[in-house]
Amino acid sequence: MHLGAGGKQMDPLPNPAPLASKLRNTLVRYHSIADSEWRVAKKTKDATVWRKQSEEFSGYLYKAQGVVEDVTNRIVDHIRPGPYRLDWDSLMTSMDILETFEENCCVMRYTTAGQLWNIIAPREFVDFSYTTSYEDGLLTCGISLDYGEVRPNFVRGFNHPCGWFCVPLKDAPGHSLLTGYIQTELRGMLPQSAVDTAMSSTLANFYSDLKKALKT
Repeated sequence: MHLGAGGKQMDPLPNPAPLASKLRNTLVRYHSIADSEWRVAKKTKDATVWRKQSEEFSGYLYKAQGVVEDVTNRIVDHIRPGPYRLDWDSLMTSMDILETFEENCCVMRYTTAGQLWNIIAPREFVDFSYTTSYEDGLLTCGISLDYGEVRPNFVRGFNHPCGWFCVPLKDAPGHSLLTGYIQTELRGMLPQSAVDTAMSSTLANFYSDLKKALKT
């Protein structure tokens, strides 16, 4: 039994193996969605962001893609839960690993800063995370859990299945193609237009921040 603040019983953590398998299969399915189903939401020199209606909730599933100059393992080490992510991700304000399972699975709690002049207040997420091999590269993916107490001054958000595929570019040694699928339900009373603006910008900034971090 897991006890939260004040001794309140929390939802038990899921069995990691079937959850990891289901999560991987979902992300691989997203990765095979035809280009014609996506609509461009934002383009920068670092990445292109597309979106389509999510199957999981009333918002959008976002796809982001860009070439990153580094090897896949180092890129994924900067994205998945661990010491690097908090250092460079400008949106993330704290991260704790709550539970570690075998086979590259863990449960993490993290918080994000307010966005759009604090129209979007700080958020807290508790995610199951899984990193595995994919083709010649790696896939790191996650999904939120309804687990634990929500901390004061935060709204608990929810990440529907999301993840990052990172594979080496065969015709450009030392470069990788990084493709992300994100569908975050921010919850709280928010205008959808604010959410859409924030998500597209956040994903584009993610690439530029990551590239800067990898150069250091």
